[in-house]
Amino acid sequence: MTYFAIGQINEIPAYAPSDIKLHNEIVKMDARYFNAYNSCDLKTQAEIYDEDLEFFHDKGGLSTSKTDILKSLEKNICGKVTRTLIKGSVEVYPIKGYGAVQIGYHKFFNKEEPNAKSIPSKFIVIWKNKNNSWKITKVISLHQ
Repeated sequence: MTYFAIGQINEIPAYAPSDIKLHNEIVKMDARYFNAYNSCDLKTQAEIYDEDLEFFHDKGGLSTSKTDILKSLEKNICGKVTRTLIKGSVEVYPIKGYGAVQIGYHKFFNKEEPNAKSIPSKFIVIWKNKNNSWKITKVISLHQ
């Protein structure tokens, strides 16, 4: 585990979006995707995922099959798990000529374990903008 020396933490600037329109657009896409996630709308999830998807999960490893990821969501998530975004945690940075990177924190709640404590976890999503349509191309999901 890395620890900061006293004073170093002050060197990290507070986040402020460099492009508020882009920030709001990605937050809107995040909400669209996770509304579909929480309601088991696999069609919308499939529309948002790019065909060349890479999903990195710190516990589960790398998945590169969009079809397999969607099957896993249907089997393991639908009707069982919901996600909430930690308000104010999202940072969005433009990637010139490609799209954007989104970094934030969220929590997952498992309906099958109602008393389990949900711990915020970090995520990173790479969004590609192609023909004015946003697609998720890479996900890095980190859990405590």
